[in-house]
Amino acid sequence: MIDRSKIHEILDGYDREAARIGMIASHSALDVADGAVEEGFKTLAVCQEGREKPYVKYFRSERAADGRIVSGMIDEIVILKRFKQILEPERQEHLVEKNVLFVPNRSFTSYCGIDSVEDEFAVPLVGSRNLLRSEERGDKRDYYWLLEKAGLPFPEQVEPDDIDSLVMVKLPHAVKTLERGFFTAASSDEYYEKSEALLRQGVIDQDGLDLARVERYIIGPVFNLDFFYSPLTGRIELIGIDWRFETSLDGHVRLPAPQQLSLNDAQINPEYTVCGHNSATLRESLLDRAFGLAEKYVEATQEWYQPGIIGPFCLQTCVDKDMNFFIYDVAPRIGGGTNVHMAVGHPYGNALWRTNMSTGRRLAREVRLALERDDLEKIVT
Repeated sequence: MIDRSKIHEILDGYDREAARIGMIASHSALDVADGAVEEGFKTLAVCQEGREKPYVKYFRSERAADGRIVSGMIDEIVILKRFKQILEPERQEHLVEKNVLFVPNRSFTSYCGIDSVEDEFAVPLVGSRNLLRSEERGDKRDYYWLLEKAGLPFPEQVEPDDIDSLVMVKLPHAVKTLERGFFTAASSDEYYEKSEALLRQGVIDQDGLDLARVERYIIGPVFNLDFFYSPLTGRIELIGIDWRFETSLDGHVRLPAPQQLSLNDAQINPEYTVCGHNSATLRESLLDRAFGLAEKYVEATQEWYQPGIIGPFCLQTCVDKDMNFFIYDVAPRIGGGTNVHMAVGHPYGNALWRTNMSTGRRLAREVRLALERDDLEKIVT
């Protein structure tokens, strides 16, 4: 792990009045960039060849002679053959020369590798560098370990031979390397039948199946709780809530039962590939519990992953019939669904800040506040 003091040394060489916000051009990059320009920062997006068009052509910024933003939100583009090339020393030097404060997202850690992010990427990150590893399911101190330390509710793990009710099997997709090869089963026999079928179809592989997590299926709606913790104020904020559109699951649930029963072997098992998000709110009687989850999570990160969570994090939850929350995933960085709040914000963030407040804008406002207080060291690692 790059020592935090080394990052602070690099930060000492920054022209802080010219600080700009940078990110991998994927995942939630548009929200981060939009929030940055709203708070007066210029932006830098690291693109991969073949995937650059939205950022280069359609959301590129246009500024007036005085620097005022007229349209768009992407000021500078770095195009690489592969995202991982951002780890090359000359690429990192460019980011440092541009006074970039880099916002980690899931694409960053997935494409570049968590070891490299921890040990090689010597650019100031806005957020908790050491906590990013907790998202690696199966790691010794992954988010399940942390949730248990925090006393937070999550679905019970089940052994394949002990399946006696509906479970979710969590493992990576064999072909779509950043996606899910998830499937459900209600008995051990169904587990083995489905896993064999998916192995034959190439949707999953044996290595993934051997490391899969099998857990009780929580029947209820999904709420991704997009929180923000500020080390500058010590306050936890609920910026927004989103939920997912998943293919081909959402296509399955739109079919009447007779059509579902008529699907062939290649169609019958839905995939859980996230392809979009929508906004949501909670009934007010659940808000206190939601904040209680966040409080315990923040406290646990401060105890076990010092300095603890910095900035945005997402608790991905289900709510059962008795109105109990279960956390089934944790993002210790900006969530994947925050683009739905871009520009317009969300009822909770807007109500708190009395303006359109998305996660991206809240992150940029934290940077602005840190600069004004000369406390930038508190929010970078």
